[in-house]
Formats: sequence, C-alpha cells, structure tokens
Amino acid sequence: MYNFRSLKFDEQIKDVLRESRSSILTTQGAGVNERYSPTQMHHALAALAGSTKSTPYEGHLWLVGGAVRDKLLGKSEPTDFDVVTEMDAITLAHNLWEREVSDIFPVIYPRFGTAMVRIGGAQIELITARRESYEDDSRKPDVEPATLEDDARRRDFTVNTLLENIHTEELRDPLGTGLQDLKDKLLRTPLNPRATFYEDPLRMLRAIRFKQQLGFELVPGIEDAVVAQSDRLSIISEERIRDEWVKMLLLPGASESMRDLLKLDLLPLFAPEFEDMVGVEQGSYHHLDVWDHTLLVLDNIGPGNLTLSLGALLHDVGKPQTRFVDDEGNTRFFGHEGLGAQIAYRMLQRLKFSNEQIAPVVLLVRNHMRLGSMHEFTASAARRLIRDMDGEVEDLLQLVEADTLALRPGLKTLELAPIRERLAEVKQVTPRSSLESPLSGEEIMELTGLEPGPEVGRLKSILLDRVLEGELVPGDKEGAEKLVRSVHKQL
Repeated sequence: MYNFRSLKFDEQIKDVLRESRSSILTTQGAGVNERYSPTQMHHALAALAGSTKSTPYEGHLWLVGGAVRDKLLGKSEPTDFDVVTEMDAITLAHNLWEREVSDIFPVIYPRFGTAMVRIGGAQIELITARRESYEDDSRKPDVEPATLEDDARRRDFTVNTLLENIHTEELRDPLGTGLQDLKDKLLRTPLNPRATFYEDPLRMLRAIRFKQQLGFELVPGIEDAVVAQSDRLSIISEERIRDEWVKMLLLPGASESMRDLLKLDLLPLFAPEFEDMVGVEQGSYHHLDVWDHTLLVLDNIGPGNLTLSLGALLHDVGKPQTRFVDDEGNTRFFGHEGLGAQIAYRMLQRLKFSNEQIAPVVLLVRNHMRLGSMHEFTASAARRLIRDMDGEVEDLLQLVEADTLALRPGLKTLELAPIRERLAEVKQVTPRSSLESPLSGEEIMELTGLEPGPEVGRLKSILLDRVLEGELVPGDKEGAEKLVRSVHKQL
C-alpha cells in the first residue's frame, strides 16, 4: 500500500545483519542482537500488544526509535517507548485508560496527535503517524496525518526510523537505508541534513550526542549543515537545550562532545563562557590552555555524576577575566574561584537548572582552590570544610584530584590521603549536623535581652567559630551561655 521495504526478522534480517556482527558494536563492545523475538518484549509492550489483540489496532502498532535501534545493537532495554500507528493514537490512549491498562489518565497533545500513557510503570508515547511543515521563526509545525513512511522522513536519523510491529514481530525499514546505516555505524538524516535540522534545530545537538553515545560517524554533509544553520538553535528553549547537553555530559567521553559543540559553532549559542577559555595560557604549572585543561579535568572525573561534570567544566570559568602576568612574568588568576562561582550561577540559571542542581556546583567552583592554599589541614580546617561544603566534601575531593591530575606532569602536587584521613577522624567525632551554634538566635535574645538585629547574628557567629575551632563542644549550651554573657558584657 505505501511502498514500504518490509522485512520478516526470522527470514531476512539475520542475513542482512550477520556480517555486521563484528562491526556494529555497543559502547560496551557487544555485537548485534540476533535474538530479536517476542520472548524479549518488555512487559509493558507485551501488555499493550495483548490488550489490543482482536481490535482494529492489531497489527498496526509499531515500536519506533531508540528502542528498536538499541535492541538490534544488543544494548540494555529502555524504560520508555515510542509506538507509532496510522490509526488514531489518542483514541487508543483513552481506551487503554478506560480498560485499566494504563496506570494514568493519558496526557494528550492534540496538536501532534500523540498521547502519553503508563503501563506497568513504563512510559509509552502513542503517536499518530504525521508529516510536519515549519515556519522560518517557529519550532511549532503545521501537522497532518500521514503514512509510516512520511512519519519516518520527519525523524532525526535513519537508524531511528526502524519499526517493529508489536503484534507480528515484523521489522520494517521504511526508508530502505536505516539497517545499512546501522550496520555501517553511520548517522544519516532522512532528508537533506539542512532540511532535517531546519525542522528541529535541536537535532544538531542530538547528532553530537548520538555520535558519542553510539560510537557512530556523521556522514559527509552533516557537519557543514550544522555550521550553516547553527544560529537556528536560538529558537529552541533553554530547557530542551539543557536536557540534551546534560545527556552528553553523563556519557563516557563527554569531552569529545564538548569539542564538537565548539567546532560546530553550537556551544557559543548557549554557553559562550566556554569559548572565552580557548587559548588562555596558564603559566608554568600547566601544559594546556584553560579550555583543554578543563576538558582533561572532565575526562578525569568520568561519566555519571552531573554535579561533578558541571563542576569540572566550570571550575576555571573565571580565569579568562582574572588573568594577569606579574612583573616577574608569572601568570596569576587571583580570585578566579569567586568570580567563577558567580559565572557558574548565572550560566546554570540561564539554562534553567534547578536551584538544587545549581547550589552544589557553585560550592565546588568557589572552593576548588581551598585545599591547595592550606599549609596544614588541621582539625578545625576539617570542621570548617565539612560545614561549608554542606554534604559535598567527597565531590570536592574528587574534583581537586581530577584538577591536580591535569597539571603539568612531574609537578609535586597536593596529597589528598592525609586530608581524607583527617576528615574521617573529625566526622567520627563531630558529624556535620553538630557543627552549628549551640544556641539559636531566639535563645541568644532571651539570654541577653537583645532585639532582633546584627548583634544577635554576631554572637551566634562567635559561638559557631568556637565550635569549629574546637574551643566549644558541639551542643554545649551551658558553655555557650557563659560565653555569650561574657561577650555581651563587653558591649
């Protein structure tokens, strides 16, 4: 009916992919998954298939996108799925809710003909096959129902257009190029790349992410198309850009994605502060400029911890504005950690990170030079660090270690083992929760007769300092009251 290139897995797909077993690899090194069968179907998809059996939807529901791609690559099973149909997806979603198949009332997007349901804890987006057209200054397309082949053309890359029928096991390659590109480890757009990126400029970021995530190569023409249309990223919301960037940062080899973002003129559009680092020389302690040093620190951190990855990227963001060379020719960056904390805060706010995500990153940036400036890491220094870092001490130590490893080879560097030992000793005696003033502001006012104001805060700070210095036992209210009376008498 629609000129699909249809393949039955058991009959043809093994022949197509057998030779690629050594060339199509996941990031863990596994080969193509040849056990592509209904026994492996996720329980949520099996429930969807079972609930639509003997209905008009039987045989017309197709798993699409990353779930099919990753199944062929032998990668781990996702927890959310896209299912496309040439029938009415929204009606199906309501039926699933009414029949208690979906755990939630469907979230409907009538403009796009899609609906979100949840089955057995897994999120499934039901999609009415569609074609889209765009105005120059808008990311909101005009939409109309279409064939599966039309729907495939509007997607980002051919390896994400492959379809699996959840009822019949049939695997389809609607554009006729997805399987071969999967075999050859290539990222190719369904349309001319300029047209594909014009429709949704976020796909330019996705190209960089998938290159890193899958270990695939971009076909010729894609990089040129990104550079030519990079400015169009400005129509994409900060939230969508942030989410795509975060996915890159959590992958192994995130530094390569950062290099690609800069090379293809995308990074300056949402994080121009990084471009300022390029070419900023750092003096005798460093063999790299600020940008390359930063990326080496990011590599040293490794994947999986967003706070640390952002801390690594931003720890020296204040250096370009604070760099100066003294009379003896030494390069200095006095105060770069304080300025860097301010820049980090502004950048992450601009990209709509939450306050809970921003706060620990800013703490890391502000304090990353702290340990190196100490002649001796005393017990009182340990208590102050524990209190000031508010639960982020271990991340700070990891950042400092990664930063130290990125210095010029052969230098004598900060030894963290004695610092860790001191911190462990102090934590055992005085946990973070006890490193507070023994008296509250209200208790100080009741004791002294003072009204609310700066003097109450000053007395409370004195008590805290005595606790941190080890001169006042945490929680010692009696000792704290004596100290407050003594200090207050001298006012």
